[in-house]
Amino acid sequence: MLQEALGIRPHVLVLNKMDLADPRQQPRVLEQLKQQGCSHVVFADCQRDSNVKKIVPLVAKLISSSPRYHRAENAEYNIMVIGVPNVGKSSLINSLRRLHLRKGKATAVGGEPGVTKAVLTRIQVLSLFSLPADLGKGLSALACPQKPVKICEMPLMYLVDTPGVLPPKLGDMEMGMKLALCGAIRDHLVGEDIMADYLLYTLNRQQQFGYVQHYGLPEASDDIGHVLKHVALILGKTQKVKVLTGTGNVNVTMLNYSAAAYEFLRAFRAGRLGRVMLD
Repeated sequence: MLQEALGIRPHVLVLNKMDLADPRQQPRVLEQLKQQGCSHVVFADCQRDSNVKKIVPLVAKLISSSPRYHRAENAEYNIMVIGVPNVGKSSLINSLRRLHLRKGKATAVGGEPGVTKAVLTRIQVLSLFSLPADLGKGLSALACPQKPVKICEMPLMYLVDTPGVLPPKLGDMEMGMKLALCGAIRDHLVGEDIMADYLLYTLNRQQQFGYVQHYGLPEASDDIGHVLKHVALILGKTQKVKVLTGTGNVNVTMLNYSAAAYEFLRAFRAGRLGRVMLD
């Protein structure tokens, strides 16, 4: 769908949150993307600004080598940032502003999908090099009805933040679970307990036993109930429940398995269970 929308427009694939993935898998990922026709790839960590400096020069190079953008007199570039929810699109824009303009946040970020709800205004990022003034306009995937945010000068470059996009229907159930684990789908739509069970299955299948050490488990387990019980005990996740007895209602303190599942998912997303790749 994106290939059809982009057409012949220059585009760069930024794989954010590289600090959470296994770096040994990068060559395999690059080779697979190359086979799919995606040759301009940047691994990045926008929280620490790792590799983000590579993006603006690469963008400018792609535009300068594209003859269709040499026709305008004013060199101004409108760049649309698109991707699935919660992959760090807004964080990428803020990182570019920190690096090139020495400015703070221009767009809100959050740890769950849906923080960016509409196409936002243009954001400027400063580039520390110049290009010929006759390169024209380029790298705009869609028309922007509002003023984008400046991210670059010399040449003048703007970014447009957009809401995350997903196909209207996911035909592959396992792909949907992977997207949910990465935070691209809201947890309550799938269920924290179901997601935690699939996460435990994935970790054990890949022999990623970081959760054993992180939570002080005696050994690896494929029983999600056993694991969540231990997590709830370690983190003190409890809840008071009213129990009907013959003498009336009694408040009983019980382990909160839903809260434990949520913490289990948060630990995975923060990289505290190891650098894991779901594919």
